[in-house]
Amino acid sequence: MNGAYSGRQQKLTTPSSVRPQPGDRSAYTVDYLFEGFPGKSATHGGLGWCTVSLVRGRGRVALIDTGRFGARRLLIERLAQLGVSPADVTDVLLTHSHYDHSVNWTLFPTARIQIGATELDWALSQEWGSSVVPELYMRELESWPNVTRLADGDETLPSLVAHDTPGHTPGSMTFVLDLGEFDVVFAGDAVKNRSEWETRRAEFTIDAEASASSIREIHSRWLAREGSVLVPGHDAPLVNRAGLFEQRQRQPATVTARLDREPSETKFELKRPGSVT
Repeated sequence: MNGAYSGRQQKLTTPSSVRPQPGDRSAYTVDYLFEGFPGKSATHGGLGWCTVSLVRGRGRVALIDTGRFGARRLLIERLAQLGVSPADVTDVLLTHSHYDHSVNWTLFPTARIQIGATELDWALSQEWGSSVVPELYMRELESWPNVTRLADGDETLPSLVAHDTPGHTPGSMTFVLDLGEFDVVFAGDAVKNRSEWETRRAEFTIDAEASASSIREIHSRWLAREGSVLVPGHDAPLVNRAGLFEQRQRQPATVTARLDREPSETKFELKRPGSVT
């Protein structure tokens, strides 16, 4: 069933990718390689299952965030399924420095790595072991020859602009892709999930007031154009339908485990109790 959110759980559909109109060579294609999952482990620390997006067009191949260590093999496989190799990637855009979004930048040594200047400075200032910043990777990135330090309003690719959205971290950035009739807003962890989007209250934030202000700013930008897509850091995309949001059914989140002597695996589907997939 399609429709806008009305305060109850619905099965909603939005594109799993954004495609240009036939013949429009100036447009971009957007694919969601990983759709973030809005969950955390109660016993083993954070899951770190974040959204990773691929933007292609105008001679550029760009990743927005890179995922965690455990996603490396799948990341390369999913790029290959789209005919993209690591050497083809021209740009890596990091919404912020936390490990689950940033650590795999090293898979793309020929790409330009773009990160907020404020964010990189903050990451480098963190006491080792005090946060989920991958300290050694940020230290290496500081002197990397292909690093670009971004400021608010910088155009990272043609029609793709970086905006400061602090709170989750001091230098978090949102990337807004202008596709003509609508925008795609890559929010990173400025908006992690649908709950934060609806309540305007962010969890796991350094500055709650700054986060609330950033969410309001992102919402105003998203609301300005019908059909605009919000891509949260840890949830399925949300589409603006007449000022209300439509969220497509989340991708399956599955864990397998070998719990007995037998080699067979037990499969666990992570979903809302009583929901169907």
